[in-house]
This record gives sequence, structure tokens and C-alpha cells, in this order.
Amino acid sequence: MSATRKIIDVPLNRVEGDLEVRVEHGDGVITDAWSAGILYRGFENLMIGRGVLDGLVMTPRICGICSTTHLMAAVRALDVIAGVTPPDNAIRLRNIALMAEHVQSDVRQSVMMFMADFANPAHSRHSLFGQAQQRYTTMGGSSFIDVIRETKKILEVVAMIGGQWPHSSYMVPGGIAFEPSQAHLLQCLQIVRSYRQWYERRILGCSIERWLAVDSRAALDAWLEENGAQRESEVGFLLRFGREFGLDSIGRGNEAFLSYGSLDLPAETAVPSATRQLVAAGVVRRAAAEAFDGAKIAEDVSHAYYKKALGALHPSAGETQPHVTERGGDAYSWIKAPRYDGSSVETGPLAEAVIERRPLFLDFLAGPGASSLTRQLARLTRPATLLTAMETWLGECISTHGAPIIAGDGLVPDGQGVGLTQAARGALGHWVNIENGKIARYQIITPTAWNGSPRDEKGVRGAWEEALVGTPIADPGNPVEAGYVVRSFDPCLVCAVHTVKRTG
Repeated sequence: MSATRKIIDVPLNRVEGDLEVRVEHGDGVITDAWSAGILYRGFENLMIGRGVLDGLVMTPRICGICSTTHLMAAVRALDVIAGVTPPDNAIRLRNIALMAEHVQSDVRQSVMMFMADFANPAHSRHSLFGQAQQRYTTMGGSSFIDVIRETKKILEVVAMIGGQWPHSSYMVPGGIAFEPSQAHLLQCLQIVRSYRQWYERRILGCSIERWLAVDSRAALDAWLEENGAQRESEVGFLLRFGREFGLDSIGRGNEAFLSYGSLDLPAETAVPSATRQLVAAGVVRRAAAEAFDGAKIAEDVSHAYYKKALGALHPSAGETQPHVTERGGDAYSWIKAPRYDGSSVETGPLAEAVIERRPLFLDFLAGPGASSLTRQLARLTRPATLLTAMETWLGECISTHGAPIIAGDGLVPDGQGVGLTQAARGALGHWVNIENGKIARYQIITPTAWNGSPRDEKGVRGAWEEALVGTPIADPGNPVEAGYVVRSFDPCLVCAVHTVKRTG
């Protein structure tokens, strides 16, 4: 390291869980980065020896933000082992609750965690700084307060379908445990419609249909100047503030993307999709699209606090054996390093948009490339791709009320299964082995494990480590630029790291 280069710790509050980011910088630019999850949890080991259904109760407690997603992954693994396909209304009601969790998380993270930094004193000379303070000051800004008020309403949908939020356990092998009354389903539909109206008015400044017609960077520029409502919307402000500051030129990363696919379509539905899932599965590396193959996933522990003799393992054979004596060597994180066919990849809303071949985001990649601004734009506008389907599926549940909600006999035999889905932050997988009627192995790879992984045995950085390299730092005492890069991935460390019991 040259004498002009220094290493600093980047303060990152407003993220879920315990995250440390260290960067090396010189001549005002980040030249290297190390991201560490600093808390071991061990849910995988807590599951061993427990009853077959215990994962449906315990794994949603991994996270208080994405608990429905963990329930979905856990139950899908048991569906596979039991060899059952849930009835249409069970599929719909599973999906609706999961989507409600997504559409509140996307808006909350954008305004309350990412755009909150628009009010940072680092932007005092920005032409929109005064407006940013009025909108995004923590617990006081107009947008901040409005988002808290409105997003909590959509979570009532999860509570009415699942009995509570967070940590519901209403999904069971083969379907769901109970069906909400028609009155509750009608109430859910009204909540979704009201949320959609607010989202269109406040977040987009236009109808969902108008937004989905934006299919290129030129069309986005035209949309931004089309009228005052769109320009002053949260999306409009994100674009105007972000471009002036240069968010569209930082955080590019390695532009390799992963989606497991999510939201299975019922056999009979009016929701259109080119596949049998609303969110497509796939991989894009070096601009080339590939079919997703779960056999190509492996977890590398060469720079994590786990026993190294295990090597890189597929999660179906994976182990979570903490080895704290590795401190001081190459290890620096409690997060393992998932790799797809040997590649470091990113996952999340931008990955979904690229894999689904949405023209606007393909145009970004073909031009300036991925960035913190593009990544955050994908997150803030993802609800536009979900809310219409939520309305349709609620309408179908109401019109077919009383139809079956569970298939099979509820029994789960010995066997192996994997539950793959898309969480708010990206690809989530639960790999489960059942032996002698008990859980024999349980491995989880979360979205932040993909995005926030340490280096692998080849020295390849994780997704946001790579995205940090090249980022300018105007003030090392207030490295707001680095914060934007990392937060554009929406870190959730409580999911990514695996409470270690101290003895003596």
C-alpha cells in the first residue's frame, strides 16, 4: 500500500444488523474494500434434531423485515420433500402476503434508509438540499413520516392472511392452514387499492401503466419533464438529486446478476407471465443470459470464520461450523461467500429487472452500466410490477372462496428439499434434509450473503465490495458516497450472518 493510501472504517447506520465496511482510499478514490458481518447467529445449527415442521416457526424469526419470505422458502422445501403442489388459492394467498411484505420494504428502504442521506450535511451545496431536508430528515421529514404512515397499512394484509406480522406461520406443507373470510379478503383488496393509489400519487406521480411504459433512458428523461407531479414524486426527486450528485456514476460492480424466480402462478389465473412464475429465474453474466441451475451454487469459507477443511460446498451438503480462531488470518467476516458457477453475483430488484429483460434497465446496462442510482430506481419502482397482480389474485380468491387451500395429507417423509424464492433483497434459499422424522441438515443462503460476501479463495470480492472500488470520497470523515453504494444493495445483516455461546 502506498504512503498516500489510507484505510478507514465507513460508518453505516440505518442498515439491518451488524455491518462493518473498511475501505482503502488514495487520491480521493476507494481502491479496495472489505465488508464484514460481525455477528454469528447459527440458525442452521439450531434447526438440527428438531421436528420436521419447526422450520416454519423458527426460520421466520431470522428477520423481522423478511419473515414471510423465510416462511415461504421453508415451506417450499417441505412441499418438495412431500411431493405436493398447493391448490390455486393457497398459492395466491402465499403470494399476496409475500408481495405485501415486498412493497412496503421497497418504499421504506428507499425513503427511510437510502434517501435519508440526501439530508446529510455533505450535500449542503446541492441545489436541492433544502428540499431534501424538508422531505427526508429522519423522523421529521414529510416523505419520511408519510412513508411510515402508509406502509404500515399494507402490512395489515399479511396479518389478515397469516394471523400476524411479523413471524407468521400460516403456510404449511401443501398449502395454508386457514382461509381468511370473504370480509377479510375484501378488506385486503381495499387496503391494496388504497396503497396503490398512494403509491401512484406520492412515489410515481403517475399511474402504474404510465410508469411501465418508460422503456429507455430517453423515455425516462421525457417522463421526468412531462409534468410537475412526476418531477416532484419520490422517483422524480431520486433521479434529480441523484444525477446532480453523481449517483449514476458510482457503484457499478461486476454486473453479474442472479434471480431464483418467485411467485408461482396458479393453474388458473388472469395474471400474465411468460413463465409459471411472476418473477423470472435466471442468471446474467457479462451481458449474457443463462438459465438458472441450482447445482452451480457453492459456499466458500476461505475468508469467513468457519472451518476451512470443509472447502466450497453446495448448500445441500453445507456445514456451518464456526471457527473463531481463524481471526487474524485471511478471515474477516461471519458471512460465507456464496458463488454461482464460481462467480460473484448480485441479487435484488435490479437483478430481477435485468433477468426479466425490462427495457429501461437493459438500456442502462447497455449504456452507462449499473450504478447506485439505477439499483435504487429498480427497488423504488418494483412495486409497480407487483400491485396489479396483488389486486387480481385477491379478486380471484374472493370469487373462488371456499375452494381447497391444502393438498396432501400434511405428512413430510424423509428426504431432501430446497425452497427457493425472491426476498425483498433478492435470492433466498433454504436447503433441508429430513432423516428419521427429524431435521438432519438445514442450510440458508440469504440475499445479503450474496451481495455482502467476503472474498473467495481466488480473492474475488463480493458484490458490494467490488461496487465500492473506484468510488470517489470527497470527505473521509463523512464518506457518504460509500454509504450510497452499500445501501443501494439494501443490506440485511441479521439474515446474512450465522448468537455464538461463550463459555468460561
